[in-house]
Amino acid sequence: MQPFPDSWHVHPLLGSLVLIAAAVVIAQLLHWVAMRVLCRIVTRSRTPLDDPFVGRARAPLRWLMIALALAFVRPSLVLGARGHAIWEQAAAIIVPGLLGWLAIAMIRAVEDVVIMRADISVADNLRARRKRTRTTILSKIAILGMVFITLCLMLFSIPAVRAVGVTLMASAGLAALAVGAAAQPLLKNVIAGIQLAFTEPIRLDDVVIIEGEWGKIEEIHLTFVVVAIWDERRLVVPVSKFLESSFQNWTRSTSQLLGAVFWHLDPAADMDKLRVKYEALVKASKLWDGRGFVLQVTETKPDAIEVRGLATAKDAPTAFDLRCELREKLLAYIREDMPEALPRRRLAMDEGAPRVDLG
Repeated sequence: MQPFPDSWHVHPLLGSLVLIAAAVVIAQLLHWVAMRVLCRIVTRSRTPLDDPFVGRARAPLRWLMIALALAFVRPSLVLGARGHAIWEQAAAIIVPGLLGWLAIAMIRAVEDVVIMRADISVADNLRARRKRTRTTILSKIAILGMVFITLCLMLFSIPAVRAVGVTLMASAGLAALAVGAAAQPLLKNVIAGIQLAFTEPIRLDDVVIIEGEWGKIEEIHLTFVVVAIWDERRLVVPVSKFLESSFQNWTRSTSQLLGAVFWHLDPAADMDKLRVKYEALVKASKLWDGRGFVLQVTETKPDAIEVRGLATAKDAPTAFDLRCELREKLLAYIREDMPEALPRRRLAMDEGAPRVDLG
């Protein structure tokens, strides 16, 4: 008689659990050692551009090593025919997902490297903004494509889904038309986003005026753009809007701008004296970039003249502050030293005209 006959059904299961636990622990140890070695190599490197790759790959590599360790010990596991079938199906779904996760992590690491190399905090940041914009849009497109490929690999690893997929290939044309008609706005913006990456009507940190609002391009996504308005609001605009409608881009080719200030003064104002004062104000301002300035009479009206002052600045915010400064200081000068230049209404009385008694 065999003692404890029922225990023989427990030992194989315990042995399999022990093997699985050991494989997970060993995979974790190997991952820790590999990360330590990679971190040491990265630390000794002369450039910080390889740091994002190690940081982004840490999590997906951990789970990939666990998956490889479990695949290595799988032949020694006692799972039965049904257990092995379930194991194979799970592995066929999980492994493509992990590989897709790693690929997406590497795409994001490349984006991080480009962002590190493209510094937009400098004064002349046109090339850096161009690189960041193109990388941001193309990385989102690449991630979207990788997610699609990963999902396809995961779904087609299921026999039932694969069989249905082969059957549906015959009606793929009709399905594509139906999906295209339903998702037309989405596809329109996705295609516009791809076009935006190459034509570059806008870039990150561009100063634009759209929908009557002044702001900076803060985020560019595949289907929409976020504009940071000057008063800290956020305007969300579809990507197609920048390709189909007109808008102002103040930093399309350079961040330098020519600011304009207007005053309405009396026609008898001494313009030569005002030009001398305006020149002194512009040259004394720290906001002026030294490129140019001018003060001119641009319009005449019955009671006043329109005087326009121009001055250059390094970017849009600086130009706005410079305009405010020049407007305030020249008004103060006119008020204190040239009050005769302030506009006034004149009334000519005819001496021969009869007086009207209003009493």
